Amino acid sequence: MFRTFARAAGAPPRRLFVGSRGGGMRIVGARFLSQLQEPKEPHMATSEVPGPESQAALQRLSQLQDTRAVIFTADYNKSVGNYIADADGNMMLDMYCQIASIPVGYNSEGILRAAKSDQMAVALANRPALGVFPPADWAQLLEESFMRVKPPGMDMVFTATHGSDANEIAYKAAFMHYALKKRGGRAFSQAEMTTVMDNAPPGSPDVAILSFSLGFHGRTFGALSTTRSKAVHKLDIPAFTWPRAPFPQLQYPLDKHVKENAEEERKCLAEVARILKTNAVPVAAVIVEPIQSEGGDRHASAEFFRGLRRITEENDVLLIVDEVQTGCGATGTFWAHEQWGLATPPDMVTFSKKMQAAGFYHTRKLVPDQPYRNFNTWMGDPARAIVARAIVDEVLEKRLVEQVREVGAYLVSHLEPLGVRYHRIVRNVRGQGTFVAFDCPSTELRTELLDLMRREGVNMGGSGDVTVRFRPMLTLTKAHVNVFLARFQSVLNKMYQKHWP
Repeated sequence: MFRTFARAAGAPPRRLFVGSRGGGMRIVGARFLSQLQEPKEPHMATSEVPGPESQAALQRLSQLQDTRAVIFTADYNKSVGNYIADADGNMMLDMYCQIASIPVGYNSEGILRAAKSDQMAVALANRPALGVFPPADWAQLLEESFMRVKPPGMDMVFTATHGSDANEIAYKAAFMHYALKKRGGRAFSQAEMTTVMDNAPPGSPDVAILSFSLGFHGRTFGALSTTRSKAVHKLDIPAFTWPRAPFPQLQYPLDKHVKENAEEERKCLAEVARILKTNAVPVAAVIVEPIQSEGGDRHASAEFFRGLRRITEENDVLLIVDEVQTGCGATGTFWAHEQWGLATPPDMVTFSKKMQAAGFYHTRKLVPDQPYRNFNTWMGDPARAIVARAIVDEVLEKRLVEQVREVGAYLVSHLEPLGVRYHRIVRNVRGQGTFVAFDCPSTELRTELLDLMRREGVNMGGSGDVTVRFRPMLTLTKAHVNVFLARFQSVLNKMYQKHWP
């Protein structure tokens, strides 16, 4: 909650956040948050994570929400920079960062400054229906935030609420574009307008989005039909019968499997081409992640993606690049697909997570033929655009993308020899920028590793069935990597002593 306190006689009131811990009240002001200092290393107050305070908070929360996926409860008033604090006073180096969604550190001064601005206060107090009543300065805010880092070839941006939302609206844009081409630009027929109310053709045509095996594009209803990473995401939910193509399963180390990997990618591209030509339901668009994140950090070469773009163009099918997790500098370029060297840009690029806002970039040809077609009440949020602008400012001013490339190379250069020395646990080290991962031989060993790392003061996460993924902030430095490496090697030694004495 918020309470208002007088700063001094005659001074305007200052609003402070009133939080609670263990039943006691505490007051934390924005000025205090901006003065937090990042520690030099983790500090662990409890031997277990979650500790007793987290467990007590979870017990209370479980009466109101499902908490079975919760790892620990955080104290965001004390979290700072690359470190996350939990309810028990533990301070952990965060290499997972809210599932890849924190870009420039907890309680970033730039974001706090934006949060305290009059522009933010007005945006929060008067959240507009952007499609019909946008603020007079909305175009300027878009230019200063999203369009300042627009992917090459993109003209416009559609703002949304979250990553799944961005993908779903992109699908709608693809379907509308497909139908408009098929109608030759004519107006809707009476049959189309009548049958659509019964969810029947020709008004509701049978058209598909092609996605890839182990891809993840969201958990909302339409997006789930393109999500292929885990059965638990999709079970019990009706789905469209949209096609799935195989994504390359590369062999590591890459330099020792050049021929095999090239053949694997060739086969996958051939299958994409076959599906686009023969699928019973016409395909309006192909969606692909630059790195399959939830599916286990699966990579493909730039040549593969260039081939994919060529095939979509040859078949007059749109290409949607899902940069929800890879965007905003994490791979060493602001957008991961910039590394592909495409002759022509994608048709749409979706984003969320580290941008702290969501939506998709697109070309002008994707604008629907009539208003209100791709539309919802809020169509994003000026408050999130204000935060995104602060993020973009810091990323560009501090040259954080260049830092990601340097620190990522440093991290991989130390992980690879550990993968040789501790090959029973660490396998297939790979990555772009700090978007790095390795595989464990089993889900059980990975779970043990992640638990031990948290006890050592490093918060990490997994993807797929056996993969450990690094999703640090763009502000990660070599000093942070050294902190991680010391604790990582300690955990590896403990696991070796336990399992292979």
